[in-house]
This record gives sequence, C-alpha cells and structure tokens, in this order.
Amino acid sequence: MSLKLGVPSKGRLMEKTFAWFDKRGITLSRTGSDREYAGRVDGIEGVSLVLLSAGEIPRELAAGRIHLGVTGTDLVHEKLPLWDQQLEELAQLGFGQADLIIAVPACWADVDTLDDLDAAAAGFRARHGHRLRIATKYHRLVRDFLTDAGVADYTLVDSQGATEGTVKNETAEAIADITSTGETLRANHLKILSDGLILRSQATLWRSRTAPLEAADKQVLELLLDRLAK
Repeated sequence: MSLKLGVPSKGRLMEKTFAWFDKRGITLSRTGSDREYAGRVDGIEGVSLVLLSAGEIPRELAAGRIHLGVTGTDLVHEKLPLWDQQLEELAQLGFGQADLIIAVPACWADVDTLDDLDAAAAGFRARHGHRLRIATKYHRLVRDFLTDAGVADYTLVDSQGATEGTVKNETAEAIADITSTGETLRANHLKILSDGLILRSQATLWRSRTAPLEAADKQVLELLLDRLAK
C-alpha cells in the first residue's frame, strides 16, 4: 500500500501545487496524455499521485480513499459539515486566495450591511410576493452565515458558473460568490456588503483522519511532512 496524495487535475491550481511541492524537493508530474488522470511522484518513495477535480478532493479525503489532498478552504468547509473531525489542515500553500462574500447591486444605495440586506429582503417580499433570491453554489456556508446574522426572507438559487451575471440576467437579486480582486463584481455593477465576508479561502494541504495507515505508511507520512516543513 502507498500513501495517496490527491491534487487538482488541471489548470493553475495543479501547476502551482506542482511548483509548491517541487520547491520542497518532491516532483509531481502527469503521465500519459492530457486526458489521462495519471501521475507520478519523484523524490520520495511510497507516495502515489491521484489527479482529481478540486471539488472531488474533500469527499475523497473524508471517505478515507486518499490520505492527503490539496484543495481550497471554501470547498472543504462547504462540502464537509464536520470537516474538522474528518480532516486536519497541514499547510496553507499561499496561492488560490479568494474571499467568499455577499454582494448586492451597486445601485442599492441604502444597502451596505447585513442588517440593511435583511430590511431590503423584507421589503422585497412585501412588494413582490416572493423572497429575494441570492445566487450561489455555496449553499451551506451562505445559509449558516445569513442565519447567524439574522437575515430572513431570502431564498438561495443554485449557480454553478458566471454567478456575477445572475443579477444582470434577472435570475437573482444578490449573489454569494468567491472573489479575488473584485474586478468582475465591479464590472457587473455589484458591491460587497461591508460585513459580508463569509470566509477567506486559499489552496491548502489537508490530511484525512479516516484513511487507513499501515506502519510503513505512517513512516512515509512522517518523512513527507518533515520534507514539506522545510
């Protein structure tokens, strides 16, 4: 048995993850064609590379099918309600930084805080007969955040892409989404609520608390973590 390391299978996250490990003397690489999800690990024995989508990695870690994985904080917190019981955060990798936020139309001059949003939602329902819609793919995190803030009279609508455009397209009145620079929000005439930060996220190395480890695997894990700490 070997220690299984799950990393994003494509794009900048994969490239930056490979570079992060390479700086620590461990080389990750794809093998075969770009369409094959196969890879290898050089620089340490007993570790195998598993290429997955970033969204799959939290559940694979929680299920114990991989021992280590690199994915965003936002995905772990959204997909795993009991993440701190199932995973251990080992290292923040210093890239992929983004904030999960609540944003509303910039023209809503009187809506700058969550209290303002709550009042606007109540007024919206009174006028239109249905709840204010907030587009997001982060249903659990957003619902918990708004519940804690006392915001009511809203409904979450699913958006798996181009969430910033849902307000312009009139499929939502507000959004909850990840942003790094805010440029796309501004381009779509949206503003972030002053107290609308839900979560700061970045690429992070996680360890599964549930994956089985044989004695040899434990030794490899200790060696790997020692190498990565340098």
